[in-house]
Amino acid sequence: AVAVEKARAHDEKLSPDGRDEARARLDRFRSLLKGDRQILAFDPSGKGRAAEVFGDLDRAARVSVVVPGVDTHLLTLERSKRRYAAPVGMAESLYGAERSASPGTRTAVIAWADYTAPAGLGMDAALGGLAAEGAVRLNAMVGALPGASKVSLFCHSYGSVVCGVAAHRAPDRVADIAVAGSPGMRAASAGQLETGARIWATRDGDDWIGDVPHMEFGGIGHGADPVDPAFGARIVSAAGAAGHSGYFEPGTESLDNFAAIGVGAYGSVNCAGADSTCHSGISGERDG
Repeated sequence: AVAVEKARAHDEKLSPDGRDEARARLDRFRSLLKGDRQILAFDPSGKGRAAEVFGDLDRAARVSVVVPGVDTHLLTLERSKRRYAAPVGMAESLYGAERSASPGTRTAVIAWADYTAPAGLGMDAALGGLAAEGAVRLNAMVGALPGASKVSLFCHSYGSVVCGVAAHRAPDRVADIAVAGSPGMRAASAGQLETGARIWATRDGDDWIGDVPHMEFGGIGHGADPVDPAFGARIVSAAGAAGHSGYFEPGTESLDNFAAIGVGAYGSVNCAGADSTCHSGISGERDG
């Protein structure tokens, strides 16, 4: 892959934009090849897919998987600007927050960008086809994880569609599915997801996704709003997230809540609003 992009970067038959893209891909490949990175999956075909691990996956008692949304590919896997809006930054931030939340818990976090995501907010983003394909890949990856670790899925934007479709066939080790800035999970309610995993949902008040109609008709749209109390998810605070892409920013309640869920410290989760209904029915601080 490196040799191919190196040749394309100097190919005069390509447009200047084509050569620039080849150089960007070459830089990304070289970055991924650095010896200190744990690359779980890599596919350079098309726009490319990848997954990266933070922590010791073999020894982890709890594994968190970050499932990102639209425009996810190799060139958007990580960013220097808006770092925590990209999959690697999201996962790295969550891993740090989990270690702070429970230093004694062996955790690992996966930045899972190993599916073909919609490009932009076109028709693919309104349909469930790519989510269905991604759901198969997600469940296969979770099922192949080493050991007997409990798994939590943290699904952002269109990633929550992937997780919603995956839910009914998710391996039993999936204990929690948390969605942020969700356009819907292709279900009318949490019960329709047909999973034993706890369903959590959050949305910042300034997130534009709240203005998108949560409906499904003729396959278009992704169904009910997960933060609508009638949906039946455990609704948690996203204070400080500031829009659609800030849920994994350090210092936000959304990140703190994700970390508490990821390590099983459910009593530390801050529910949305003044009551504690998101804790209902959970027995024990570290119930699996």
